[in-house]
Amino acid sequence: MEKTIKDHLVAALDDLGSENLKRFKNKLCDRKVEPRVRRGNVEKLDYTMDLADLLINTFTTRIAVQVTMEILTAIGCNQVAEELKRDIEIDGSAPQPQVQNNSVTAPQPEVQDSAVPAPQRSAAVATTPPGSYDQPDTSAALILSSLEFKQAILREQGQKIYPVLDKAARKRLALLINNVEFDHVEMKRNGAQRDEENMEKLLRGLGYDVVKRTNLSGQEMDEAIKSFAGRKEHAESDSTFVIIMSHGKRDAILGVHYGVNNPNDVLPVDSIYSHLNSENCPALINKPKVILIQACRGGENGKVWVADSEPDQLWNMESDVWEHKEKDFISLLSCTPDTKSYRHKLNGSLFIGFLVEVFNANANKDDIEELFRQVMRRFEEFGILKQMVCKDRTTLLKLFYLFPGL
Repeated sequence: MEKTIKDHLVAALDDLGSENLKRFKNKLCDRKVEPRVRRGNVEKLDYTMDLADLLINTFTTRIAVQVTMEILTAIGCNQVAEELKRDIEIDGSAPQPQVQNNSVTAPQPEVQDSAVPAPQRSAAVATTPPGSYDQPDTSAALILSSLEFKQAILREQGQKIYPVLDKAARKRLALLINNVEFDHVEMKRNGAQRDEENMEKLLRGLGYDVVKRTNLSGQEMDEAIKSFAGRKEHAESDSTFVIIMSHGKRDAILGVHYGVNNPNDVLPVDSIYSHLNSENCPALINKPKVILIQACRGGENGKVWVADSEPDQLWNMESDVWEHKEKDFISLLSCTPDTKSYRHKLNGSLFIGFLVEVFNANANKDDIEELFRQVMRRFEEFGILKQMVCKDRTTLLKLFYLFPGL
């Protein structure tokens, strides 16, 4: 099996021995360059695998390798640094820029304003240097929580954690709505099928039965959420997820029949929260309700872009659209207000990709707000497209641990 960059990092750290590993940790904590690593977070790590996870989650995969080699050289472990560099290059793990005609060029992003027909859309080209981004990796398996970890965290913070029902007795449900095909063929959300696959796999791994609906009108989305809120299984559940992926506009999510001649085919965003609130969904009172929405929140980019290239000259990225105002839920939105979120035509959206990547690696030991923070950091360090996800109106009173596998 081909080794990942994490595997190479673990192998390099294992080669250090206890004394040099201690020096490595001290040097890591002493770094003055942001993002910095807290000493308390490093000292509690007993295994090199956990240290490799910390490096990747803090710096991203690419930069974690650079930081590791920098520290190895600083503490005099030059041979280990050279072997790490060599192993990664031999294994092909390091992301490489594209080479054409002996000149290096970075893949360029394609941006399309999802609420407007294709001829009216303008493409946006990033001015980021080649090779300065790390795309999501959704291929890793979901790491399961250990019973020892669950028992320990419940002993330490039991009153601060939402109750998690026994796996054999609970009936967790998640709703996944994905609009891909629209009446206007230009609005087809290429790559959204991959998002659906990745999200469904993650949710099932977390112990949720997934209710899937595809290609719905605004009214059909409303009815689907209302029906989901009325499911009797919620009374025997400890939480729920609702994921919606579509085009949209400022205060609404677009149905598949939306267009100039049918501008009312939308789902008002407030309806999502209204159907799931305490009055309309009493079975979920005092239980975490997680809302994830992949879509844009306007037509502006997160930084200055050059908008003069044709879409087929770019990087197979498209954008979606939306926004919401509500309370009593924990929500993660795919971008900040008035900016775009990006979706690869083959691999799916950055939002779902980074979210699945982070949850696979760390849902076994981190609560959901910490997981969301890690997703936000992945966007901060993603060089080629300045999209930033937005954690919105979090009102959870306790910590929500998913404890996958338990």
